Amino acid sequence: MLDRLDELTVCNSFACLPDSFYTRLAPRPPGDPRLLHVNRDVAALLGLSPAALDTPEFLDVCAGRAPLPGGQTIATVYSGHQFGVWAGQLGDGRAHLLGEVQGPGGSFELQLKGSGRTPYSRMGDGKAVLRSSVREYLAGEAMAGLGIPTTRALALVVSDDPVYRETVETAAVVTRVSPSFVRFGHFEHWAHSHTEEKILFDYVVDHFYPECREAQGGEPATDEAVVLRFLRTVVRRTAQLMAQWQLAGFCHGVMNTDNMSILGLTIDYGPYGFMDAFQANHICNHTDTGGRYAWNAQPAAANWNLYRLGSALMVLGPDGESLEAQIEPYEADFLAAYHAGITAKLGLGAWREGDEALVNDWWGLLHSQAADFTLSFRRLGGVAESPDAFLDLFSDPVAAQAWLDQYQTRIQGDTRSPAQRRHDMDRANPLYVLRNHLAQQAIEAAGRGDAGEIQRLLDVLRDPYTEQPGYEAYAALPPAWSQEISVSCSS
Repeated sequence: MLDRLDELTVCNSFACLPDSFYTRLAPRPPGDPRLLHVNRDVAALLGLSPAALDTPEFLDVCAGRAPLPGGQTIATVYSGHQFGVWAGQLGDGRAHLLGEVQGPGGSFELQLKGSGRTPYSRMGDGKAVLRSSVREYLAGEAMAGLGIPTTRALALVVSDDPVYRETVETAAVVTRVSPSFVRFGHFEHWAHSHTEEKILFDYVVDHFYPECREAQGGEPATDEAVVLRFLRTVVRRTAQLMAQWQLAGFCHGVMNTDNMSILGLTIDYGPYGFMDAFQANHICNHTDTGGRYAWNAQPAAANWNLYRLGSALMVLGPDGESLEAQIEPYEADFLAAYHAGITAKLGLGAWREGDEALVNDWWGLLHSQAADFTLSFRRLGGVAESPDAFLDLFSDPVAAQAWLDQYQTRIQGDTRSPAQRRHDMDRANPLYVLRNHLAQQAIEAAGRGDAGEIQRLLDVLRDPYTEQPGYEAYAALPPAWSQEISVSCSS
């Protein structure tokens, strides 16, 4: 492990692209920045020792006061569709890419969010508030603990600088970590330029999808075949990610094309939320008045976004029909991942004919009674030992028992013992998720300069499937006041 940042192996692959892809500029650090929390797990992926995290140099880099040693600081340009409408040029309006670190855990880009205005700020102030920064800092670790592909965060820096949103809040900077921050929107930006699109495409394929260039049948892949293979792989990854979101009760809130990772990662945590009381049409973002990105709309929204990506790739040569053929399997990809996941969560062993009705009735039961998403799945695993604990989650236990009778008939042929089935279900159904009220408690403590609640949440969310003594409150039903928590695009 390295004790100094200048010992890191740093490269700048994206910064080696032509200048048209970004602007070179320094961040604008907040006044009197303070390091509130460091994610030591992510630091280990980069090869940084605990001693390195306690240095003034580490704070300076994470606050934007100094460049990453060996890095080249840039803000990238992209475009996109927002809530189904073409928004034109967007870009890193308050983010700075510092460089790419090659560590024991792989190659990761480091990016500051909330680090000041850039040419892509579109009249914004380039800042981020403590509230949203804590939520993003926690979200990546919560998703990683669940096994859902995600960006993560290395450090959280705070400041007393005022930031004006609906109210006056204080500033913060998050150091985000990801193999790449390239989005669908990067391709959309160059959809009318063969030269730049080809440069971007070659960069992404060479770094992240080299298998798309492999020869098949002894023949080298044509340029068109590489494009089609690439799109097909992105479609598959995106479909699998959507299935994982749905099965975790996760709502992203802003599934614009500029918030869709080309690597199939969960990216840009804004008004996200893990559902408490289940509603199929739950909207986590109060800005989304039309429900475009409601829980039950997320798979379709991702499919729509993939068509926008496919359209952007037409400039590289493939015709629309060939590109569309790569997107058409999306539904089958999604259903394969969804069926595998829901059978594990319900302990069904394997998907078989007739399960669709049972599963649809399950969702209908949860919806009609607004039952808790996470605990309903979790307690189903122990229903043989504690049926009342399961039935108590439902306002109408008679209806819940009627479904349970169907369920128990279905699992009669399972050769596993009840204890083994419960063990397997517990590994598929988390006991802990990052509920809004838990994040809110961490935000309030952070506002007082106390990072203890952040650390406690990270400790429990790193292994959300295992019951941990002393964390009973984190697995309880949410308090009534949590219903008043409102999240939006404002941050």
